[in-house]
Amino acid sequence: MTREYAGTSMEDVASAASVSKQTVYKHFSDKQTLFREVALGSVGHIGSDFQAEIAAAAEATDVRAALQTLARSYVNAVVKPELLRRRQLVLREAGRFPDLARKYHDSGPRRTIGALAAAFARLADRGELVIDDLQVAATQFAFLVIGEPLDTAMFRGVGRGRSRRDLNALADAGVEVFLAAYGTKLSSVTR
Repeated sequence: MTREYAGTSMEDVASAASVSKQTVYKHFSDKQTLFREVALGSVGHIGSDFQAEIAAAAEATDVRAALQTLARSYVNAVVKPELLRRRQLVLREAGRFPDLARKYHDSGPRRTIGALAAAFARLADRGELVIDDLQVAATQFAFLVIGEPLDTAMFRGVGRGRSRRDLNALADAGVEVFLAAYGTKLSSVTR
């Protein structure tokens, strides 16, 4: 259990949730199980919504606009305080709960990279992108879009967020770099 929650009893949890201790134990056998549920929380739900956005971008006719919309959604979702706190919690406890950290990574960041790679494969099949290694391209897209804002938020604190306008500008710049590397206009000239 994290230092924040180490002294928290199941009675405290029940009281905070306005339920009986018996109700808490009915759903969570111990604090470690409760911690796992809190840590993984809505990762799957958030991920599923974003997966749909990625799939829609793969079918778009205006690829630049679709990737900008996707990138903006991505960066704004990743730096939400609730998600940042959950990520920090998982990272803080990764040594004690390596399986939990792995599951969080697999169901969040790794799943997103896989979905991006599949979308980029579809765009490449349509001749919209030229990509030799889909995993590398998906990883580069992700880090061009979220790398610096996420890094800054993780190290400088959740409350020191950027404006949506600033995040959108960073996302748009990431898309431009991505398209410079993988877009068909540049690729047809250099290949």
